[in-house]
Amino acid sequence: MLSESYIEMRHISKRFATVQANDDVSINVNRGEILALLGENGSGKSTLVNMLSGIYLPDSGSIYVGGERQFFRSPYDAIAAGIGMVHQHFKLIPVMSAWENISLGEKQKGLSRNPFIDKKRINEKIAEIEKRFGLFIDHNKKIYEMPVSEKQTVEIIKVLYRGVSVLILDEPSAVLTPQETAGLFAMMRNMKEEGCAIIIITHKLHEVMEISDRVTVLRKGKAIGTVRTADTNPHELTEMMVGGSISLEIRREEPVLKETPMLEVRSLELENNDGIKVIDDLSFDLYGGEILGVAGIAGSGQKELCEIIAGLQKTDSGSIRFQGEEMLGLSPRAIRDRGISMSFVPEDRLGMGLVAGMSISDNILLKSYGNKAGIFVDRAEGRVQAEKVVKRYGISTPSVQHIVRKLSGGNIQKVLLGREIETRPKILITAYPVRGLDIGASYSIYEMLNEQKERGVAILYIGEDLDVLRELCDRIMVIHGGAVMDIKDPRSSSKEDLGLLMLGQKPVAV
Repeated sequence: MLSESYIEMRHISKRFATVQANDDVSINVNRGEILALLGENGSGKSTLVNMLSGIYLPDSGSIYVGGERQFFRSPYDAIAAGIGMVHQHFKLIPVMSAWENISLGEKQKGLSRNPFIDKKRINEKIAEIEKRFGLFIDHNKKIYEMPVSEKQTVEIIKVLYRGVSVLILDEPSAVLTPQETAGLFAMMRNMKEEGCAIIIITHKLHEVMEISDRVTVLRKGKAIGTVRTADTNPHELTEMMVGGSISLEIRREEPVLKETPMLEVRSLELENNDGIKVIDDLSFDLYGGEILGVAGIAGSGQKELCEIIAGLQKTDSGSIRFQGEEMLGLSPRAIRDRGISMSFVPEDRLGMGLVAGMSISDNILLKSYGNKAGIFVDRAEGRVQAEKVVKRYGISTPSVQHIVRKLSGGNIQKVLLGREIETRPKILITAYPVRGLDIGASYSIYEMLNEQKERGVAILYIGEDLDVLRELCDRIMVIHGGAVMDIKDPRSSSKEDLGLLMLGQKPVAV
């Protein structure tokens, strides 16, 4: 690791209204170093790097690059100083090619004399970057044709194309397979060897231990400390994050399965508007008292599968039986009217799951107001139900009248999951329930799911973290291209084997 200091953020503070997002935070990153930023949701990680990348202005404090003080008023200023950020949600134009996205917004010299885009020069420059950092993409491939890992590579090349030597990565492995994550880490090590300074935000402690040189932990807007990764361990980092000891083991009781499945899915088929199969002859059984995990790379049909079962999307053919009764094609209301008790926690918690601008109380009422006779809504009963959910699931909020969008991500998810659990479903479908949540909130969600499993609820868990899937679930169904590759016992399946199945490859028998 090179010793030259490159980035310093000194005594940074930032307040939004009554919320102190950062409070006198200081960090530094050296050339040829990977610094991990750890902290619970709301600890100030994103705010801090958004100031470093020019998105926010600090209220106080100073930023230095190579010993020179900088004043970033926009992301363009940060890029000009050599700092680029790859966001968790990519900023790419799907219908354009890789090279077009990479060069988009570039200010070309002599543009007034030559208004035409020099494609050859652009692609030669991209090729130089690929060779230098050990990257590779198909320059002419459209973004919408790429898997997530390729899109991420385009984003990284896009900032390197602008000459940055500081790279900020926000949750870069959130939706990658183990093989893709290994490729990302190899790429980061190449950049480190080239003298780049890298800041990575992640909730995955095993990744922090594997890839970082140092770790800075934030808690409630303050920097708790910075430690060398080689001198610490996941338990110590967790204690720094939450301010106390927390178990990192996910409880998994052996399921007591009945002879017949609660849900039988057979030969589901669904094509999109382009005639491509999104769900391809998909079949599985789901038993009461088990958690069946679903693993697959993004866009493998997870969203469509959930919505078909929940009655939100029609399918071309197939069968879905609940305790022997056919329910395929029924609307959510028709499913409820049949007496089929099912809850769905969607991936988009503030789009499909909850109404962001409504209170906790009103969001709780959304599940039950239609059961009452008459045209008036009983808000008093809604408040009683909301108080019960808040107390039972440990939701941190000033009151049940608090607007949902103002809650932290973990508390938003608890409101959604708590509302659905309180209907006492027999089937619970959860899509990425801990995405973007910190360790404390995630483990609370796992415990909520385990409690439902003990009640005999059949749980379909769509997840992206293979470590969690292997610890939490009783079986793991791996899908690729809308088809079931295999259903595995997590106790005897390695992450590598599951990753190959996610990529559509069968592991080679030894």
